[in-house]
Amino acid sequence: MHKTKFIVTTGGVVSGLGKGVTTASIGSLFASEYNVVPIKCDGYLNVDPGTMSPFQHGEVFVLDDKGEVDMDFGHYERFLDIDCQGEWNLTLGKIFERVINKERRGDYLGGTVQLIPHVTNFIKSWWKQIYDRSKADLVLIEIGGTVGDMENNLYIEAARQLKKEVGLENIVYVHLTYVPILENVGEPKSKPTQQSVQLLRERGIVPDIIIARSSAPLPRGLEEKIALFCDVDQEAVISGLDLDSIYKVPRSYADQGLLKILSERLGLPVQTPRFFDIKKPDEAINLAICGKYTNLRDAYASISHALEHCEHALGVKSDVKWLETSEDNDLEESLAGVNAVIVPGGFGSRGTEGKIRVIEYCRENNIPFLGICYGMQLAVIEYARHILGLADANSAEINPDTSEPVVCLLPEQFKVHALGGTMRLGGHDVHIRPNTETRALVGEDVIRRRFRHRWEVNPEYVPRLEGKGLVFSAYTPDREIMQAIELPGHPYFVGTQFHPELTSRPRRPDPHFLGLIKAAVKHKNNS
Repeated sequence: MHKTKFIVTTGGVVSGLGKGVTTASIGSLFASEYNVVPIKCDGYLNVDPGTMSPFQHGEVFVLDDKGEVDMDFGHYERFLDIDCQGEWNLTLGKIFERVINKERRGDYLGGTVQLIPHVTNFIKSWWKQIYDRSKADLVLIEIGGTVGDMENNLYIEAARQLKKEVGLENIVYVHLTYVPILENVGEPKSKPTQQSVQLLRERGIVPDIIIARSSAPLPRGLEEKIALFCDVDQEAVISGLDLDSIYKVPRSYADQGLLKILSERLGLPVQTPRFFDIKKPDEAINLAICGKYTNLRDAYASISHALEHCEHALGVKSDVKWLETSEDNDLEESLAGVNAVIVPGGFGSRGTEGKIRVIEYCRENNIPFLGICYGMQLAVIEYARHILGLADANSAEINPDTSEPVVCLLPEQFKVHALGGTMRLGGHDVHIRPNTETRALVGEDVIRRRFRHRWEVNPEYVPRLEGKGLVFSAYTPDREIMQAIELPGHPYFVGTQFHPELTSRPRRPDPHFLGLIKAAVKHKNNS
């Protein structure tokens, strides 16, 4: 009989320690030989992160099945090399909505509906539905937030109860914590870890493994102290080191014996774990990311990862400059020495004129450029203004009263009133025009990519834009929605309505980013 195994990851002391990377790294150690399925449990009452500002929770990661999910799913997909599903991301908003719907239907037969057992039972049934459907060998359950937060108590209680249902031999609890090194004494301190584990034990979970984030390896004496006071084996105290690439984390864990511990405990032997090849860079280029969320790098996390995938594949280091386009920047000064520019996706009017000026500068000065989603739309607006001479060219999103709506609302969006989950989302087929740079980049006539937008290039303007040299190199099967642009004669001027960063993988870097980096190397050498 197939028996699913479980690894539950919790976090303590502070947020932002990297539970997603930790969970994904652990899963990657087994992914070469087992079916590994990740589940993320978030404590917010939003149904999903789709209506939240990137400043609140980082980027919204979009799945092929249209799910708008936590950004940790980007780590899961990249490390495990799988396509995740929207139902694998639980939020309290989703859970409460469905529990209340069950109560309204009378499913609880007149009983008083309580957090325990009704909500915790619902969480466990949701987990079971996932691993039954996926026939998972190993399920990774990451509980968001920090132990002690009110928001994650129900998930922790459900995870505690899970051990009784699946058996001690089929579940491992991993606790990610933080060991600070105080500057005034110059030594690492274990007290925050001890207190965090105590909070977890108060909720009924005794961790089997402690991964202690630290800027330096834990001294043996500190490992012994943590093991003693937290009641774990000393070899189960793992240093979660700060590394220059997160793709080195799985090997670091394996080198410290984590894979051996987990394999023996769960009965999941791994003969040949796969690690990531990281090519040492032998040259560097300067690249600018120009957006309005640049004060929070997590807003563009997948772009950073896509660039890193290219770095490892090409041996080229991208020194990234973050340019806030809502500020009044001197472009010649800001972009001096830059070999490539990315204008990423976004919404709203703030910072758009700054992005348009950046795009114009790249077009006129032959700087390799990649515009993503909103970045592509703004590139079309820039071209319409300065090449077609349509001074009022704009997006109806930015200026509803523009006389030249070069970018307009998708027809189906006129009927939409709710904001959550109503955009054109998820994976769609993209048909590539032959004899274009885009066709040369991707090497296929049809590709599948992920989208997240309400607005499109106005098809009424396409013939005029093409008449002035702009090439629409990709479109939907019905040829109604323009999916990519390029500018012949330019070293690299490409825009995509889709988000190529979402499907880039460490072992399969996205070709649009590869093309940009290769063009940036040429630009640097020619300069």
